[in-house]
Amino acid sequence: MALLKSLLISCALFAVIECALLPGVPVNTDFDPHPQYAYAYNVQDAITGDSKSQQEVRDGDVVKGSYSVVDADGSLRTVFYTADPINGFNAVVQRGPVPAAVAAPVPVVGPRPVAPFLG
Repeated sequence: MALLKSLLISCALFAVIECALLPGVPVNTDFDPHPQYAYAYNVQDAITGDSKSQQEVRDGDVVKGSYSVVDADGSLRTVFYTADPINGFNAVVQRGPVPAAVAAPVPVVGPRPVAPFLG
């Protein structure tokens, strides 16, 4: 047990010495004190049936947004969320039918072509 203690103390001492010998790593102080952005995207792929969207806005420490996706069971899930330093992260989830504007996947008609076996 004494050997283990002395080994741990030696490792800790070595780490402290190594850190003291390394030059200081420069700290990037160039930051935006009030970051702001807004973005959105929307995917509606009739071939694969992929349907999703998101939008988000940030103003300083306050973020608000929502996203929606068609789940595997065919229902539309929409999540509205906010985040701020006072209330933290909050989300409200809504589920419902897919609107008619969202196209259903288009089935591929006919057999897939097969390359002939030449060997």
